Amino acid sequence: MAYINKERVFSVKEKMKDEATIQRIAETFKVLGDLTRTKIIFALSQEELCVCDIANLLGTTKSAISHQLRILRNMRLVKYKKEGKMVFYSLDDEHIKNLFN
Repeated sequence: MAYINKERVFSVKEKMKDEATIQRIAETFKVLGDLTRTKIIFALSQEELCVCDIANLLGTTKSAISHQLRILRNMRLVKYKKEGKMVFYSLDDEHIKNLFN
């Protein structure tokens, strides 16, 4: 017969996030399950970079990096700022940086 610690179960249940929040967290981890996106996140945890910088760093095309950045932007993991014709990317959420630290 299994023993259930009702106090602990109640304590965790009280702190449990709602279903929508849990779904967003799961989607974030799913996005980070891609090696290229994880490398991009790590790079951006070190420096603000443009698409060309990231493509050069990872040895891939600007088009491939732009595609991955679009996914990361849609998940609100990265943000961008324009300076003239240049677009620089950085992390949108410090929590992601903490995962790497």
